[in-house]
Order: sequence, then C-alpha cells, then structure tokens
Amino acid sequence: MSSDWPGVRLHVVTGKGGTGKSTVAAALALALAAQGKDVLLCEVEGRQGIARMFDVDPLPYAERRIATGLVSNGAPAGVVHALHIDAESALMEYLSMYYRLGRAGRALDRFGVIEFATTIAPGVRDVLLTGKVYEAVQRNSRNKGAIDYDAVVLDAPPTGRITPFLNVSDELAGLAKVGPIKNQADTMMTLFRSPRTAVHFVTVLEEMPVQETADGIAHLHEAGLPVGGVVVNQVRPRDLRVKDLAAARKGGLDRGAIRSDLEVAGVEVTDGLVDGLLDQARDHAIRRALEDAQRTLVKGMGVPSYELPRLSAGIDLGSLYELAAALRDQGMA
Repeated sequence: MSSDWPGVRLHVVTGKGGTGKSTVAAALALALAAQGKDVLLCEVEGRQGIARMFDVDPLPYAERRIATGLVSNGAPAGVVHALHIDAESALMEYLSMYYRLGRAGRALDRFGVIEFATTIAPGVRDVLLTGKVYEAVQRNSRNKGAIDYDAVVLDAPPTGRITPFLNVSDELAGLAKVGPIKNQADTMMTLFRSPRTAVHFVTVLEEMPVQETADGIAHLHEAGLPVGGVVVNQVRPRDLRVKDLAAARKGGLDRGAIRSDLEVAGVEVTDGLVDGLLDQARDHAIRRALEDAQRTLVKGMGVPSYELPRLSAGIDLGSLYELAAALRDQGMA
C-alpha cells in the first residue's frame, strides 16, 4: 500500500497526555523502517520513554541503533535509531559546532549558566530542542560522518504546546530581533512550514482528547504549520451487531437466551450472574455509542485518520511491531 505521506521527512507526533503519543511515535518509526528507510526516533521531554518501550538502556545524547523495521514483502527492512534530546546538551553541541567553545562551553555548564539561560527564556529552549531535530533532517557539513536519515519521527510535547514549540520564530520575536539564534529559528521554520513536515495528532475516543485535537489542528492552520493525520488509539473491538448494542443500551436483551447459552457452555447460572452480565453489556453499549459519536467528529476534521487497537497485555517490542503493521496497512507509512 502506498503511503499517505510520501514527501514527508519529518513526522511530528503530538497528543493529549494519556493518549499514547509516544507509543504511536515508536510504532510509526518501525512502520517507516519497513519501507527500507533509515529512521531516527527522537524524544524531547526527558522521560526516557523510548528506552522503556524498546527495553534498552537509558539513551544518551547520541544516536543509537535500537531496532530494525518490519520485513515487508521480503524487501530488506530499514533501521531505527533513537535520540534523547535535552536542551543543555543541545546548547553545548551548538556552541561547539558553531563557535568552537568546547572547553569554554563545559565551563559555562559547570557554572549553571546554560540552565539559567534556558529557564528564563523558554523560547530559547525550544529553539535548541527543535534545532537538533532540524539538524537530523537537514544534515550539514559541520556534522561529518552522521547518518543521512530518510525520515525523522519526533515524539513531541503535548497538543497544548505543539504550536508554540514548532513556531519558534514567532516565539522568539520578543526575545531576539537579530543574531544567530534568531537566524537559526527563521531557517528552521522553512522546514517546519514546508510539505516535508507533517504534524500528526494522537487521540482516544473521548470528548476532551478529541476536542483538544480539533483545537490543535485549528491552531496549526492559524500558524501556517502543516497538519498530518489523526491516529485514534486504544480502540475497543467492534464485534457486536448494531441491533444488539441498541438492545443492550435499552435493557432489551433476552435473559432467557443468555441463561440458556451459559448452561450449554457448562456454566453454573444464577440470577446474580445474569444481572451482572446484562449490566456490563449495557455499560459497554453506552460506551460504544459515545465512542461512535467521537469517531464521527474525528472523521469530520478533514484529515486522514487511522485506528489502533487497545492492547490489553500492555506495550512491549512485539506490541510495537503489531501497531506498526496496522499503521502501514492503513497507509500512514
């Protein structure tokens, strides 16, 4: 299946907390690697989520190979590397690469100047974080010998912060009118506003995350930033007929038929057991109705959408490959 995003080099993944955006970012990286691409998976929030999901040691500020992609139709799979980005290390690298302040930069770090600078000026911190992502996409001569990645996936900050995080040029407007940091921010915006970037949203079928996703898409449009797709995560199985769900919501399921089926299966049946099952069926049917309403809202957002199943066993490397296959089969990678 062809990808919905063939020209995209930078996939930014955001979402409300608790929706599983880090899991989706990891699965997307594996899915892209299935196309034979070399992929860099980045995180910027300091939680070492990538290391936990892939069961590897905590990541340093260096690109590390962590997995290979899915094998697709016998074609050789690409490789997934990972990078944990923190602002202090990014600034040290920036000073070393552009100002040759290796030893002097380390001295600044010991005195706490770097932490002070990035704390009082959050816009500068975002420039440093996104600057390293930009460099991974746009390798330059100052980073000799670095891997030239086919795609970069960024596990980005939550939906409420994604627009100011990427819109670094405007965020710096009140801090720096000229100078190297301002020039770097303006240069990065040429990538972040281009068709080579797509910002994907992760949601679950609940009212608040879906509304936050809609708001986030609107904010990106206002800022001139490219909107990608919406990944609906943790979707419950849809294996009951519509008329059965309607009957369950209204309390109209056949008690006698339920009792009979249980007895045929060799279950000792009591009135309490049947009542409990009917209550669970009603709760499930109500939940399904709410989810269907939210799914309709997602479909109306005007962007491609994809669905990933709820995995009851939790997330490990095998689960990530399963989710990667689902994203690939739906055309996201």
